[in-house]
Amino acid sequence: MKKKRLTISKLVKMAYKETKRSSLAIYLILRFLVIVCMVLQLLKGNINNALLCLLSLILLFAPLFIQNKFAITLPSGLEITIYFFIFAAEILGEINNFYGIIPYWDTILHTINGFLAAAVGFSLIDLLNKNSKNVNLSPFYLCLVAFCFSMTIGVLWEFFEYSSDKFFDMDMQKDTVVKKISSVTLNPSGKNKAIVVSSIGKTVIYDENGYILETIDGGYLDIGLNDTMKDLLVNFIGAVVFCSFAYLALKQNKKNNFIDKFIPTKEKRPMASSVIKEIEDRKELLK
Repeated sequence: MKKKRLTISKLVKMAYKETKRSSLAIYLILRFLVIVCMVLQLLKGNINNALLCLLSLILLFAPLFIQNKFAITLPSGLEITIYFFIFAAEILGEINNFYGIIPYWDTILHTINGFLAAAVGFSLIDLLNKNSKNVNLSPFYLCLVAFCFSMTIGVLWEFFEYSSDKFFDMDMQKDTVVKKISSVTLNPSGKNKAIVVSSIGKTVIYDENGYILETIDGGYLDIGLNDTMKDLLVNFIGAVVFCSFAYLALKQNKKNNFIDKFIPTKEKRPMASSVIKEIEDRKELLK
């Protein structure tokens, strides 16, 4: 039997077929806004932002693809949160500079990412735990795997931010002006002992010919390290929050309405053998 290929047109049809809940309107509105934003960026000649819009469109299809590919149902709470997260991170954050305009925008999104990634990791291992005879994890190990999954996603995202800055001259790892640094590079003796420079008031950047390119008032420009560590820390907090709720719900062996809104469930589809048997039984009755 030939395996059906999943094309873009089929994905579009899935959007209308699978998303029949309150998330349908949100999905369509956000997709429309992303397309408008992409057209505007192309008219401005900003190819990098247009590619970010294209990436956002692809990511908006991800929940639909996952539901169809793995035969699972995403709760409305999780699906809507994913849609808003993608739009807030890429379109509002990167293209419309919400990271610079709104304080803690980046921090809030990375915290939500930690929470959502833990929910996805928990769901994957929970489905395996329930549907496999060889896997029987305790609530603690279920939550531990979910936590590790979330932190792995957080680290991979930081790799993506670093790669974007390194190879495409972007600034996804937001810089921070700091007043104190410590570095062994500044040690004139070459020994592995850090030299501490505190109360930095200004940094002057020269080009290779000695001309001043930029002057940074208020301190020294840290290129992304503080931002990366802060992102991982709040990702950690989001993961811990979800895993704590999930662990308590599993330990007490009762449903948690809040957690259930973020945990996908396996679709109950009839097995091929049972369908064939039913067809054969009907044929026998017709004879």
